[in-house]
Amino acid sequence: MHLGVVPFGVIYGVVALQSGIPPLAAILMSSIVFAGSAQFLIAQLVGVGAPALLMVGAAGLVNLRHALYSASVAPVLEHLPMRWKLVLSYFLTDEAYAAAIPHLLAEPRSPFAHWILLGAGFALWAGWQIATIVGVVLGAELPTDWSLDFALPLTFIAIVVPLLTDRRRIAVALAAGALAVLLAGLPYKLGLFFAAIGALALAAILPKGKAQ
Repeated sequence: MHLGVVPFGVIYGVVALQSGIPPLAAILMSSIVFAGSAQFLIAQLVGVGAPALLMVGAAGLVNLRHALYSASVAPVLEHLPMRWKLVLSYFLTDEAYAAAIPHLLAEPRSPFAHWILLGAGFALWAGWQIATIVGVVLGAELPTDWSLDFALPLTFIAIVVPLLTDRRRIAVALAAGALAVLLAGLPYKLGLFFAAIGALALAAILPKGKAQ
């Protein structure tokens, strides 16, 4: 799991500093928010001086998929007390979900399967914190004329491409990219926000059966 998380954590730490985020704030964002794609997006928006409301809205859109994760594990975790559910919701990242879901849905279901989700989530959280600190330290040592603007789009490409497993997802990704280019002239990177809205609308309209 850490092979996919640690490099992104290091890059995030570097990019956050180059976007003007103070070192402590960059580290605290990893500790509190703990959402890689949202953190990269926020770093980019901070770099262009976007308003806080846009940052919150964009981060919320990026993380909408976690509602689907929660819905799929809710029946398995319904027997747990609220304090457990709150902790697990914090650790429910993409990688932790992928590692734990086979065990959570296995038959017969174990009443202790939630420990796997907790263990996977905590291991990823710890790795993300260490990687962020390394990135912040490296970012502070880099010369100011070394631009890493390319790192952010490359990171998002690396996140998105493995998810393009059928024609429907490819169509949605292409539509999002086209809209982002067409709306690139809008202030405060609002084109990214509207491109995400348009892509979500297209995903809701396209039938899943015909896209496979």
